[in-house]
Amino acid sequence: MNPASLRPFPIPVVALGPGSQGDDAPAYLAMPQGMQTFSAPYLPDDAAPDAVAAVLGLLGDFVDQAAARGLDGAASIDLLGLDPAVRDLINQSLGFGEVSAFTTAPRHWRVQETAFAGFWRVLEIADDGRFLSDRLQTGAIPDVLAATMYACAGSQLAAPDYPTGCMNAPALVEEIRMQATAWQPGQAAHVINLSLLPVSEADLDTLYGWLGHREVSILSRGYGNCRITSTRLKNVWWVQYFNSMDVLILNSIEVGGMPEVALAAPEDFADSLQRLQEYLEMMAENA
Repeated sequence: MNPASLRPFPIPVVALGPGSQGDDAPAYLAMPQGMQTFSAPYLPDDAAPDAVAAVLGLLGDFVDQAAARGLDGAASIDLLGLDPAVRDLINQSLGFGEVSAFTTAPRHWRVQETAFAGFWRVLEIADDGRFLSDRLQTGAIPDVLAATMYACAGSQLAAPDYPTGCMNAPALVEEIRMQATAWQPGQAAHVINLSLLPVSEADLDTLYGWLGHREVSILSRGYGNCRITSTRLKNVWWVQYFNSMDVLILNSIEVGGMPEVALAAPEDFADSLQRLQEYLEMMAENA
């Protein structure tokens, strides 16, 4: 399969940390490099004492709430109306994690995992760029992403036309349609690894044109990048893995709930609670 034949992913890969590379890539497939690891935020030297006190109170209560509810409890606090100095200090305290996402319709959501896995910043943005909402919440991943997919994708999708050169597109289309209809919440995802199948460029063009790249786009950075988009068909996702030089190493279609690679794991959430508590203790000591 020729990687050059693949459609571009709608999330721009910008220089936000490990995994970001230039435009020129070697012709060989190197092993992934630059795994992103936890880096503890730090308290700015010029932080105002009243802002520090406010953040300690807000985040301290939030951590207690999150610990009591657990990963599935979706603890949440509203940040939109806070004093700008307090919001800035919260931004610096929480940092940025591996997963980011956005939606293009019907509402414009921006989601960013913090440096503490399972803790997410969720913003809704108006067409004119105003923030309509800004909240900090916990969970495996914010539910606005799955809700957007379900609101915009269809339960049925007619088969496409098959141009000359198609080999396995008809069989793949029928497999995807059948699996999407049969999948139920709680079941394991059905994964179709296109990188290991005999597919032609016509097959790939047909699948891309039929499913499309739709309203939900997710980027997970770890070893290289994993790029996820929703499709026109409910429960069906494009999942593509790129190495640190932005060369495609795995192209797949997943039928199921939110792809697992984007989710915060329970053990990571437990670590985040401990690390955030330690950070708040450090903040209190240096206030």
